[in-house]
Amino acid sequence: MASSHHSHIAPQMGQVRVRFAPSPTGYLHVGGARTAFYNYLFARKYQGKFILRIEDTDEARSTDESLKMVMEDLQWLGMNWDEGPDPVTLKDRGEHGPYRQSQRMDLYKKHADELLQSGKAYYCFLTDAEIEKQRETLMSEGKSLHIHSPYADWTIEQALQKIKEGGKPVVRFRTQHLKKDYRFVDLVRGEVTFPSDMVGDFVLLRNGGMPVYNFCNVVDDYGMKITHVLRAEEHLSNTLRQLMLYEAFGWQIPQFGHVSLILDEDRKKLSKRKGATSCHEFKGEGYLPSALNNFLVLLGWSHPEEKEVLTIEELIQSFSTERLQPSGAVFDAVKLKWMNAQHLRRMPNEELWKLIEPFLGEIAKDLPKDTAWRSQSLEVFKPAMETLQDAKNLYTPLADSLFQIFPEAAETLGWESSKKVCDTWLGELHAFDGNFLAEADFLRIEGAVKEKAAVKGKFLFMPVRVAVIGKPHGSELKILVPLIPKQSLIARVEKVLKHWGPA
Repeated sequence: MASSHHSHIAPQMGQVRVRFAPSPTGYLHVGGARTAFYNYLFARKYQGKFILRIEDTDEARSTDESLKMVMEDLQWLGMNWDEGPDPVTLKDRGEHGPYRQSQRMDLYKKHADELLQSGKAYYCFLTDAEIEKQRETLMSEGKSLHIHSPYADWTIEQALQKIKEGGKPVVRFRTQHLKKDYRFVDLVRGEVTFPSDMVGDFVLLRNGGMPVYNFCNVVDDYGMKITHVLRAEEHLSNTLRQLMLYEAFGWQIPQFGHVSLILDEDRKKLSKRKGATSCHEFKGEGYLPSALNNFLVLLGWSHPEEKEVLTIEELIQSFSTERLQPSGAVFDAVKLKWMNAQHLRRMPNEELWKLIEPFLGEIAKDLPKDTAWRSQSLEVFKPAMETLQDAKNLYTPLADSLFQIFPEAAETLGWESSKKVCDTWLGELHAFDGNFLAEADFLRIEGAVKEKAAVKGKFLFMPVRVAVIGKPHGSELKILVPLIPKQSLIARVEKVLKHWGPA
């Protein structure tokens, strides 16, 4: 299979129509999400249509529930499809449906019959055992393992008679006479050549009438007027059979582009064993959809100016198939975290608050409700956040209900001067006029405590920190104190003073 790189200008044909065609067997894998996103960007860039088609012929695994899981992930990522099942009702939207393969069986049968009638396909009654035996013989003779069916020469009448008698055939596509090379220009890999003898007579319908992947794919892409097929590299070898089918039907062939695999750190195919691989898991871990999209798009594509942190508008603007890389890209979890932090920091505070609230859980009830406070707190904590999950630890010291004196405060509270520091701190708080201390207020009061209690260094900072967060080490107080209402600060230091018993 030869290939050479090439450049590709904007699509020349009518409206661009691309599709993402998952098998719904649970949540969306990041590899699928990336393929979907490339298609989505391509459609948006050329004002085309992005179609969601569901390959659910594997009935045991394809439930409505798992279909909803895939659609939920796509919607979370912001990839809204123009045609396909409605995410709520599952009813078709668009005029080229049905968009679920399980509802297209009549179409597959009709097209298979067409090939049978024209002699391009035939009924084959070989049993699994006979096929196995043929394979063993071919193997021992060192020949290619293409099945030679004795039924290839039967007339349709003979075959139908055998079916009447209870025979259960598969439908096979004839390839023996196709003695030539199949060439196409791959949008990612350049020119690709397949010799026709790479495949033998392949199955179109199994003996229960269930169509195989390559056959459905061609019938669906043609019926849905798909112009460009951007899909994973593992489908490259399927393209030969599909080209043969397009040719047999006399249908226009879409443009194919096969995107590289996503690899793990060991340069093996990304698998669940190495941690999160589904979009749903990343959502639960507090990643932003915009960051995950941005990260995934760069696994196998690069911005013309090598920019890395990109908005969806910039991605649509700059996306082109020419910059898709044919070689595999490594999924770097550290880079994803970094990317997420970049997107977090660019987000308006009000929007960000809505996203972190579910991660705060119970703590949220304990925090001030006004937007100014929320915005101020985010300004403080954003630089320390990589994922939304990080919010919980950052906000915990602000929750009054969680305030406690930790065991590690014992040593600090044992110093002779510590009670005086806490008493003085309490007096200064009472004297302060206002609901919140600004940073300058806190520094001024800290200076006053230093003088009145005649302490400095750790003998000043650590007891005050215990009075604020219950332990001698932790966040910088000049950052935290302005986020805690004066009443809370007073209640906390009073709790600490009880350590020394009644005054």
